[in-house]
Amino acid sequence: MTPPEIRNRLIAQRYLPVLQLRDVRLAERAVECLVRAGFSAIEIAITMPGAIGLIERLTEKLETEALIGAGTVLDLDAARRCIDAGARFLASPCLVAGMTKMAHPAGCAALLGGFTPGEILSAQREGADIVKVFPASSVGPEHVRALHAVYPDVLLCPVGGVSLQNIEAYFAAGAALVGVGTNLLDQRALAADDGANVIAHARRFLTIPALPPAPVHAAHRRLTL
Repeated sequence: MTPPEIRNRLIAQRYLPVLQLRDVRLAERAVECLVRAGFSAIEIAITMPGAIGLIERLTEKLETEALIGAGTVLDLDAARRCIDAGARFLASPCLVAGMTKMAHPAGCAALLGGFTPGEILSAQREGADIVKVFPASSVGPEHVRALHAVYPDVLLCPVGGVSLQNIEAYFAAGAALVGVGTNLLDQRALAADDGANVIAHARRFLTIPALPPAPVHAAHRRLTL
């Protein structure tokens, strides 16, 4: 898949699981449940010990079932290790200069982060396929609405504090997709290896009725402000 195809698959899923658990054993269990629940793209935060090895294993194991991406990628050395492990997209909560230029030739999409209007524009000009708005919980959907009004052609992905209670508000504000962390998982069921309840909880995010349609961006054109 090409970076634009990966970007479109992330947008079509609408919810990007962002996994940052206390150990890779739980993370691997969570990924298996999320794939069974219907998710086909999952982000693994590389702040977990052993996360890059987990990305490599999952990429090989789930090659035809799910795209595995690397999250919290903060520098180019980490980006290169994630690419070598098979990650299909790289995500950062901030702007990492040069990451897009490294990701795209390797067939990876790049999700760069920003919070202020200036940071959002810098991420977009750096060539980000999607711009993460982090931490979204600090200001909520109205911040995304204001950013979307100024940059209607930037694909925004709010991350941080996204839940079943506010998802519709984020989409109505102009989010192209949302990143969902701990709220996506029934932590008690996951710890107890109760896969059925983990799957049932996660599926609630995929069956929310009457969600607004994903924003349509004209050819996802680059801004020239």
